[in-house]
Amino acid sequence: MKGPELKALTSVRGIAAWMVVLFHIRTAMADLPYPFPPLLGRGYLAVDFFFLLSGFVIWMTWNERVRSGGLASVPDFLQRRVARVWPLHLFMLGFAVAVALALQLTGRGSDQFPWHELPLHVLLLQNWGFTGHLTWNDPAWSISCELAAYLLFPFLALAVDWRRVPSWGVIAAIAVLLALLHLIFAGSGAVALGQRIPSLGLIRCVLEFACGTAVAALWLRWRGQWRLPALGSFALALAFAGGWALGLPETFMAPATFAALLLALALTAAKPGNPLEIAPLHYLGEISYATYLSHYLLWFAFKLAFVQDEHAVPWSLVGGFLLLVLLASIALYHLVERPAQRWVNGIRLRTGPSPAQQSPHG
Repeated sequence: MKGPELKALTSVRGIAAWMVVLFHIRTAMADLPYPFPPLLGRGYLAVDFFFLLSGFVIWMTWNERVRSGGLASVPDFLQRRVARVWPLHLFMLGFAVAVALALQLTGRGSDQFPWHELPLHVLLLQNWGFTGHLTWNDPAWSISCELAAYLLFPFLALAVDWRRVPSWGVIAAIAVLLALLHLIFAGSGAVALGQRIPSLGLIRCVLEFACGTAVAALWLRWRGQWRLPALGSFALALAFAGGWALGLPETFMAPATFAALLLALALTAAKPGNPLEIAPLHYLGEISYATYLSHYLLWFAFKLAFVQDEHAVPWSLVGGFLLLVLLASIALYHLVERPAQRWVNGIRLRTGPSPAQQSPHG
């Protein structure tokens, strides 16, 4: 089943991926003027937008198929999710193994690469409560949590039919899920969504993913008459962002802002003159998974090779690294990610007609 691609959302995914890149290198860029330090310091929140967007796209693409096909459709769904996330993850994990071996051979060990945890990373189970720290390829923690959301999605699709829930009920469900997320974080003593990732990342992902499915349900019912809902969603996003800026808890206000913004962006996608749908931005979104999954290990290796003081990296080197990430993202997308995705999707899990193609952005 080939669903529609909302190019504006693909473009925003690319912008979010680069926010994560800048977050991880922010301390290397000396003398950044205000407001860039606090802005880049919140770059980890792009992952929360990813979780919401993932739930949105998967509900939009797979909900009807899972509901009509029942459990028999689950193998096709999981095969395509594996094809989407696992090959590039394994490739980058192989790169991490090469870096770890090079460090050992040169007598420089690193706590970043604990060998006993490697099997968990291979299986994408590292952030299911089995580890206490982010290791190997740090950003892959979110892919580990996404795997859990994928496994739960068919049960959510079969148990909840958002089409039968009135709009106020869907909005109330989103509010309850976000309130639950906030209460869980507050109960743990965490005041920021980026805290305690090994213990809280999984629930953070699952609840925001579920919120994304509800946002998709609102988009599906409002897309025909989109202007007023889009205006209201933008206004709500600004209101949540304002409350957040005034000191209301990030653990509620940030995902609420992103949920409202996601709905607004979806409702205004494919409309004439949308600046988010220009070709360069859309392409950045298409290669964003490669950007997200490669940049951290590239930065680790780049610092080993070229950087003396990681808190004062010359701007020429910063620019060189950013160019490296862009070129690596392009190469990984075309030479690893897409070919491996086609190969895995081509494996026949059962006899009968071949499954219809999934939307390329899902």
